[in-house]
Amino acid sequence: MIKNLIPAAAVFVLIVSAYPQQQRKTNFVAISPNVSINSIVRKAANVVPSPRQLAWQKMEFTAFVHFTVNTFTDKEWGDGTEPESVFNPSAFDARQWARVCKSAGMKQIIVTAKHHDGFCLWPSKYTEHSVKNSPWRNGKGDVLKDVSEACREYGLKFGVYLSPWDRHEPTYGDSPKYNAYFRNQLTELLTNYGEVDEVWFDGACGEGPNGKRQVYDFESYYKLIRKLQPQAVIAIMGPDVRWVGTESGYGRKTEWSVLPVSQQARDKIAADSQNDIAFLPLGDMTNEDLGSRDKLAKASALVWYPAEVDVSIRPGWFYHASQDSKVKTAEKLVDIYYSSVGRNSLLLLNLPPDRRGLINEHDIKSLMGMREILDKTFNENLVANATVTAGSAEKGCAPSKIIDGKFDTYWAAKDGVSSAEIVFVLDGEKQFDRAMLQEHIPTGQRIEKFKLDAWQDGHWKQFTEGTTVGYKRLLRFPAVKTQKVRLTIQQSRTNPTLAEFGLFKSPDW
Repeated sequence: MIKNLIPAAAVFVLIVSAYPQQQRKTNFVAISPNVSINSIVRKAANVVPSPRQLAWQKMEFTAFVHFTVNTFTDKEWGDGTEPESVFNPSAFDARQWARVCKSAGMKQIIVTAKHHDGFCLWPSKYTEHSVKNSPWRNGKGDVLKDVSEACREYGLKFGVYLSPWDRHEPTYGDSPKYNAYFRNQLTELLTNYGEVDEVWFDGACGEGPNGKRQVYDFESYYKLIRKLQPQAVIAIMGPDVRWVGTESGYGRKTEWSVLPVSQQARDKIAADSQNDIAFLPLGDMTNEDLGSRDKLAKASALVWYPAEVDVSIRPGWFYHASQDSKVKTAEKLVDIYYSSVGRNSLLLLNLPPDRRGLINEHDIKSLMGMREILDKTFNENLVANATVTAGSAEKGCAPSKIIDGKFDTYWAAKDGVSSAEIVFVLDGEKQFDRAMLQEHIPTGQRIEKFKLDAWQDGHWKQFTEGTTVGYKRLLRFPAVKTQKVRLTIQQSRTNPTLAEFGLFKSPDW
């Protein structure tokens, strides 16, 4: 697929930083030499997302749209020699894309403005290899314009994917010239289409038409984005959001958003302390364990760096008629949702338009089936009217705030308390088979281990358990019937918080 990432040890990202660290919550914190693991763990518990990272996390579910000459040549990767004339969608309708995504509960559309083939979906003045030389709308069309306007009309956020690898552009491989070319195109995308909420880079770095490889100046790309669209998150090969490590749609069962940073990285941040950003390697972001106590013990600094899970609704990332019968089922998409959004990650689901320029009917059927299942499951929170008690509560953070439906209000145990019990007495006996927990991540990610018990036959009986929570944790288990539920937070990095808790019943089909 598109990622073909640069070797993991060479992955470079930018970290928003303020150094030396002040006594305030931030998404980066330095670790002094020779401090205890307990001190490091407590610092990790107080690293928090930046405002742009928090806004990104709250979206939960977004759309990727892969659309280019490959759609018409029936390829996954173009080689840059495709004539502009092949791009000619017969019924292109960005508003249809937006309607479908909105109905599915998605919050943003990211468009492949330029894939590895180098063909631009907007009339770039820096290349002839674009829609301006295609027969579509007599060369007067602009996919990015239509999609950005449709997103605003339907209340969706708008993002762009711009491939650094370009198999068409002659300057690719002449690093200074191509980096200037790339920045020029990036400037077009960031100044001509209103607010851009996410800029998505992958790490593919193959040969160009001249047989040469390019050295990407990511630092200059990031600085340009921060200047022109400061609210935009920079994803995957970027400072704000990382790739989860697979394209299966499944995140880790233990997913930490707070990750360790090396001494080399910390020194680079210190050297660049007068800038908004610092350029540094974070190492391999695809390991199963990224943020455990064992990993933190070796950290010279800590950073908030959350995971995005990308997957296509089809086997391929571009539309192929031969895959119409291979679209993921609604049930499969629901399983992916629980295993991505439900594991402290954001789900980026690819919906490739067909040769008409429309989201295909087969894809829509599965997507809407997914939405129906999720809506029926989460329509009623069975603890909404419960009585809630906790063994410990910080002043102003009453346990009742866990079920008030507001993410910005939360329960917190008292400082120094790293385990806690919360009991929910429901307004009558209820049956449920799904649970939802949300930490108040503006305070930090803290919970390491928890379990849930039901009061049955005069004693507590465990029915599920988990490790990390983060922004959202969803759990599935055999149906339980009870009037009383106990949540035990068994281990936390410091006093735990919960913004929301829910019990739900999936639909019987």
